[in-house]
Amino acid sequence: MTTVFTVTHYSVPEEMEERSVVANLATDLRLDVKTLKERKMRVDVEGNKKYLDINKDTGELFILERIDREILCPLKTTTYCFLKLDATIENPIRMFNIEVEITDINDNAPHFRRGTMHLDISESSPVGERFSLNNAADPDVGTNSVKDYHLSSSQHFALEIQTGRDGSKFADLILTKALDREQQAVHNLILTAVDGGVPTRTGTASIIVRVLDVNDNAPSFDKDKYVVDVMENSPIGSLVIKLNATDLDEGSNSDIAYSYSLYTSERTQKMFTLNPENGEIRVKEMINYEDLKLYELEVIATDKGPNSLSGQCKLTIHVTDMNDNHPEISIKSFQSPIKENEPIDTVIAVVSVSDKDSGDNGVVDLHVPDNMPFRLRESSDNYYELVVSEPLDREKVPEYDITFTVTDRGSPPLSDNETMTLELLDINDNVPQFPQSFYTIRVVENNAPGALLSSLTAFDPDLHENQYLVYFILEKEIANTSMSMLFSINPENGNLYALKTFDYEIEKEFLFHIEARDSGSPPLSSNVTVHIIIVDQNDNAPVIVSPWRAHGSVVEEKIPRSTDKGSLVAKVIALDTDSVHNSRITYQFLQVTDATLFSLDQYNGEIRTMRMFSYRDPRHQRLVVVAKDNGEPALSATVTIKLSTVETAVKAHSDMTEVPLEYDIFSDLNLYLVIGLGSVSFLLLITILVTIVLKCQKPKPSIAAPPCRNSVISERNSTIADSTLVSNDAYWYSLFLAETRKGKLVVRQPLPKGSRYIVSSIPRGTGLTDTSDSAASTLQVPMTTHFNAIEINH
Repeated sequence: MTTVFTVTHYSVPEEMEERSVVANLATDLRLDVKTLKERKMRVDVEGNKKYLDINKDTGELFILERIDREILCPLKTTTYCFLKLDATIENPIRMFNIEVEITDINDNAPHFRRGTMHLDISESSPVGERFSLNNAADPDVGTNSVKDYHLSSSQHFALEIQTGRDGSKFADLILTKALDREQQAVHNLILTAVDGGVPTRTGTASIIVRVLDVNDNAPSFDKDKYVVDVMENSPIGSLVIKLNATDLDEGSNSDIAYSYSLYTSERTQKMFTLNPENGEIRVKEMINYEDLKLYELEVIATDKGPNSLSGQCKLTIHVTDMNDNHPEISIKSFQSPIKENEPIDTVIAVVSVSDKDSGDNGVVDLHVPDNMPFRLRESSDNYYELVVSEPLDREKVPEYDITFTVTDRGSPPLSDNETMTLELLDINDNVPQFPQSFYTIRVVENNAPGALLSSLTAFDPDLHENQYLVYFILEKEIANTSMSMLFSINPENGNLYALKTFDYEIEKEFLFHIEARDSGSPPLSSNVTVHIIIVDQNDNAPVIVSPWRAHGSVVEEKIPRSTDKGSLVAKVIALDTDSVHNSRITYQFLQVTDATLFSLDQYNGEIRTMRMFSYRDPRHQRLVVVAKDNGEPALSATVTIKLSTVETAVKAHSDMTEVPLEYDIFSDLNLYLVIGLGSVSFLLLITILVTIVLKCQKPKPSIAAPPCRNSVISERNSTIADSTLVSNDAYWYSLFLAETRKGKLVVRQPLPKGSRYIVSSIPRGTGLTDTSDSAASTLQVPMTTHFNAIEINH
C-alpha cells in the first residue's frame, strides 16, 4: 500500500546556477540519509524536463538544469509559477508531494513589437489632440514588468501614461504645440519603456511623425517686376524668359498654373505665348522693331489646392534692333589632296567675302582656326589666299577640317562659315619602329620544335606600301651554325619560332638581330637585338657517385664498436648536371635502423655517430640515404649502406689510384717532387710491411690489436672517410684542393692511353698494423687519360 503525505512547499528564484541546493529533502521529510540509496529514493517531475533531482548521499534537492520562469510559465495571467514533483521511496513505499515555486527575477528588458512607429499628423491638428502608441511588452511579472514610459525632448509632443485593467501600462502621444510643415516636415522621437526591477531595464522604439500639408501658402514670384530685351527677328519659339513662382506647400497645394491677367492686351498675347505649366514665355510671331518697340504683360500664378491661392507679377519686353543681313563667303578655288611634304607658302585655296549691309555692319573680317598650320594672306579687296605656314605631317594629322569664318562689325555682329576638308597624301618618311630596342626571351629547355617564342612586331605610321613590313633574321654564325638553322621568323607578322629542341646543358643563350623593312620606295628599315636565354628544367636526376656500388646492390661497411661519438662513418656524394638552382642537393635518411645512433648532414652527406655503441645495439645497421635536388618537381636517388660492427679495429688502406685532374697544373719541378715523394712512400711502405711481419710472428694470437675508434673499414677494402667518387673536372679540382688542405698531396701520373679512371682516396694514418684481406674495390669511369694518385700524410 502506497502512503501519500502532504505537500511540501519550497520557493527558489529562476535562473539559479546548476547544482544549486534548493533544500535538504531528507531532513524536511525526516528520512534517514543513510537509507536513501537502499530505499531507492527518486524524484519525478511533472512534464517533459527534469529540472530538479535529489542527491542520495546527502538528501539535498538540487537544480539539475537552469530554470527560466518565462519558459516554464509563459502566461502572465498567473501570478505564481509552480514546479510540481513527487518524491518516492520504497520499503515501505512512501510518496511525498512537493511544490517548488519559481519566483521571477528581472532578467528581461521591455521591448516593442515594432521598433519604429510611423504617425501622419496634419499641420492643422489642434493642440491637445491624442495619438495612441504601441505599448511595450515585458515577459517578467509584478514589479519587474513595464512601469513607465519616457519621451525624448520635443517642443510639440508630450506623453500621457495610461493603466489598463490588468495593470499594464501604455502611453498616448499628446500634441502640445501647433505644427507647421513648412518649418519642420518630419519629427523624430524616441519612446523609452522602463520596468520596475532592480536594476531597471529599458527598451526603446523610434517614432517618426510626418506632418501632412494644408494649403496655407500662396504662390509668389522671385520679383514683382521683370524687364527683358528681345532681338527683332527672333526665331519663332525662342525663349524670352522663364518665370518662376514658388509655393511652400506640398503636393497639389504647391502645383502652380500660369496665365495672363485681363490687363494684358490681345496683341501682346498674339506675339508671345505663355506655357501654363512651367511659366516659359516664347516668341509666337515674328517681331519687328519698326512695328512696336515695347510690350507689357501681367502674369498670374495660381496653386491647385482645394481653396486655391494666387500671386502675380509684371513683365516689360524691350525689342532691340539687329543687323539683319549676314556676311557671305565664297570658295573660289580649293586644292585637295596635297602631299605632306608641300613647302611653306604653297597656296591651297582662294576665298572671297561680302556683306549687303552698309557701314560697320558691312565691314567683314575673315579668319581660320589658329591651331592649324595655315594662314590667310589678303591678295586684293575682299579676296584672300590660304597658304601653308608650318611643315605638314600626315602621321600626326592625316586631314584638316578648315573652317573659314567671316564676321561683320555690326552690333551684334553677324557671321557665316564654310568648312572644307584638306587631305594629306603619304610619303615614305618614317622608318619601322620596334616597341623595344632589346628583347630578352626566355625559352625553357626541351621545347618542341616549331614552338612560338615571341611576337616581335614593329610599327610604321606610314600608309599602304610604305606601311607593309617584312621581317628578316640577320645572318650570324655561332659554332659554324647559322641562326636561320636555329630560329625562324614569319616575314609577315614577326612571329619568332624555334626550329630545334634546346638543351640547357649544351647551349645556354643566343644573341642575334632581327630587321623590319617597309615596302616604300626607297625602303626604310630598322633592327632590334634579340637575346634568347635557355631556361633550365629539372630533367636530370642526382647520381650517387660515392659510396659507389653496382646497380641495385647494397654498400657494406664495417665499423668498430668502440667508435667515438661524432666519428665519420660514411660520406654520400651525389652529382646533378642541371643548373645551380636545380642541382642543389640535400641528403636525408629514408630508412635507418636506429635513429638515435647516426646523424646525416643534409648539405655535405656526412654520416656520423651521435653516440657510442652499446651492447644493446644490433651488430648490423641498415641506412637508406636519399639525395634530392632542388628542382620542381624534385628528383632523387637513393643508396643503401649496410654497416657491420666489429670488435677489433683493422687499419684500412687502399691501393686505388687517386682521382685525376685534367687540368695541367703540374710543372717539371713537380715531376721531380713526385719522384722524391714516391721514394719516401716506398720506404714507408717497406717499413710498414716489416712491422706487420714482426707482429704476426709474436706468440700472442688471442690479444687483438688496440682498437682505434676513428677507423672505418669497407668490405671492398676502401675507406670512405674521405669518400670515393667520380664526377666532372670541376668537382675533381675542388676535391684536389680539399685533400691538399687536409695535409695530403695528390700527384698526377699519366697512365697508358685507353686506360680508365681509377678513383680512390687514402685516409690519414690510424696507427693500426692490421690490414683488410679483401681485394681493393675501385670505381672506374671510361676516359682517354689516366693518372695515379700518391698521398703522403703529415
